[in-house]
Amino acid sequence: MRRTKPEPRELAPDIKYNNMNVAMLINRMLHNGKRSTAESVMYDTLDIVQEKTGRMPVEVLEQALKNVGPLMEVRPRRVGGATYQVPMEVPMARRLTLAMRWLLDAARSRTGKSFAEKFAAEILDAANNQGNAVRKREETHKMAEANRAFSHYRM
Repeated sequence: MRRTKPEPRELAPDIKYNNMNVAMLINRMLHNGKRSTAESVMYDTLDIVQEKTGRMPVEVLEQALKNVGPLMEVRPRRVGGATYQVPMEVPMARRLTLAMRWLLDAARSRTGKSFAEKFAAEILDAANNQGNAVRKREETHKMAEANRAFSHYRM
């Protein structure tokens, strides 16, 4: 186990929207280190979102991340010889990380079209509280609710 927690790395906001969440999504989208490709896909995605909604795309993205981020999750905790799934509150940084991961995974699992179109559709669904990423959050909440009896084992 670590002695100390590592300090979070400083991340520069993206060039076009000057937004940290867009920069973090670009970093998570990277494949084989091709940053310029990831950036162009991300900006195409945000252009599609703006075209379909008529609103600022960063606002729609923020709403989608807020809707997808889980409030509670279960963590395994070993007590005696048994392992219990203990519901815990999710810290803000992990909430954002999970939301981004789930949005990207849901977009990748969609069929057809270019990735920019699939990702834009998933962001729009998430902003409207629909789609696979929101369903994943609901499953996580259900799991935490089902294991509420073990909440006294919190760390």
